[in-house]
Amino acid sequence: MTPPLLLAIDLDGTLVEPERPVRPAVVQAVRRAIAAGVHATIVTGRMYAGAKSIVELLGITGPIICYQGAVIADAESGRFEREVPLANAVALRIYEAAKGGGYHVQFYRDDRFFVEAQNQYSELYARISGVQPVVVASLPASFAGHDSTKVNVVTEVERTPACFALMQRVCGDDAYVTRSNPEFVEMLSPRVNKGEALREVAAKLGIGIERTLAIGDSYNDLPLLKAAGFAVAMGSAPDELKAEADAVVGDVESDGVAEAIARFVLPPESEQIAR
Repeated sequence: MTPPLLLAIDLDGTLVEPERPVRPAVVQAVRRAIAAGVHATIVTGRMYAGAKSIVELLGITGPIICYQGAVIADAESGRFEREVPLANAVALRIYEAAKGGGYHVQFYRDDRFFVEAQNQYSELYARISGVQPVVVASLPASFAGHDSTKVNVVTEVERTPACFALMQRVCGDDAYVTRSNPEFVEMLSPRVNKGEALREVAAKLGIGIERTLAIGDSYNDLPLLKAAGFAVAMGSAPDELKAEADAVVGDVESDGVAEAIARFVLPPESEQIAR
């Protein structure tokens, strides 16, 4: 294969295990790719604030993708270059259904997340993201006249399939419903996903989509792998993702991202094709 010019990496479950530091071999591999002239971007469901420290650690500059593709932000300044939020009316419909089902709901605005109570669900999200919530008396009242960048329902792992099915029924074609971390069911504008955002970033950089390589591990990464010129699934990925991939590498604990970079991004000099 022709070495890619743009490397797009999911965060949680791919580049890093939630609540753990990025493994040194992965940091070194990404930095080597960047030093060799490969553009690198993060493609994550996290807020920019929750991705910033990892982006800095890896030395990534230029556009990065946050909120499952709803936001393209400048890696260094955090400025949102493009945001496509979920319509307020749809967010409120999700809120009512989720509360009726006894689920914890989070809204997002201005790179902050809002909840109605501090509990084990908001604390889980805060630990993973490194961002503390804004507690409000009422999400509908606090977001009156405001769209939400996304809506996240956080629940027990065993309840996510039922929650996902409920959200699909409630939203229909009015939202993109996806699963990311095992405890999360996320709803976004139907006009966004990780794959569409990758196409935008590649175009911004003047890189053809066929010269992109993407690495992911979960259901929300399916559009990303479908869009990329070369798709890599982590060993921990569900079968649906592996079926879409051109290659499968080890899991996070096996430094799967470093493996992918060694095999497909930075082949031995004797095999490299002029970029």
